[in-house]
Order: sequence, then structure tokens, then C-alpha cells
Amino acid sequence: MNVPRPALAQREIALAGLALLGAVVSLAVTEQTRKATSASPQPEGSYRALAGSSGPAAFGRRTACGGTIHPDTEGVSHPTLPCGARIFLSFQGQRVLTQVVDRGPYVPGRQFDLTDALARRVGLRGVQQIRWSYARAGS
Repeated sequence: MNVPRPALAQREIALAGLALLGAVVSLAVTEQTRKATSASPQPEGSYRALAGSSGPAAFGRRTACGGTIHPDTEGVSHPTLPCGARIFLSFQGQRVLTQVVDRGPYVPGRQFDLTDALARRVGLRGVQQIRWSYARAGS
């Protein structure tokens, strides 16, 4: 097929323009994604939450995070924080570093359940108000 040179040049310029536009759009999307993922997913500050204790009835139970609750297991369950997320929990002047070991609680108004060992460590009985904050990497 013989295409006149000016028409071929126009087609090449149009294709180059489309390729450039595609590259710009791709970079913009990549930058937005990078900003969204590199922005701290961890809000600043600490939060009040109601927490209860899972109690000895949980011993030997397999968790949603893949572990087993033992009498000495220290951790919390939370419905949405990722398994293994490290948090600081404060109750009555004590601040401890712990992690999410299970899903739950599924009780309206309650955000955390503490394992029996962690509840004993901080002196929490029943349902109480706690403070918590995300632990930063290296904390």
C-alpha cells in the first residue's frame, strides 16, 4: 500500500501524540496511587474504645488470624485492623505494645476484645474504656 508521505507523517504524529497522552495519564494514575499508598494509613493520635476480655473460654480456640489462644497469649481482636497490626493499648496508666490476633468483637459498641492474659496484665475486667494508638514501624 502506497501512502503519500504527508499522510504517513500525519499518522505518525497522531500516534506519537496518543502515545504521549497515554504516558501522561499513566504517570498521573501512578502518582495518585503512590500518594494514596504512601500517605500514612495510620491516623495520628490515640482513640478511645470500649474493650472487653475474651476470657478462658477462648483457650484452645483457633483464631481468624491463624493462631491459637493459650492462657499466656497477649493480644486483641478487632473487626477490621489487619492481623498482626501492632498497637499501643493504654488502661489505667499502663501502656502496653500488643497486636491484633483475632477478629471481633461482634458486640455492638465494642471495638476490641483483649485476651485473658492481656486483660490481666493491664487490670481490665468486664467492659471498660481504653485508649489505643497505632505503633509505628520500629516502635
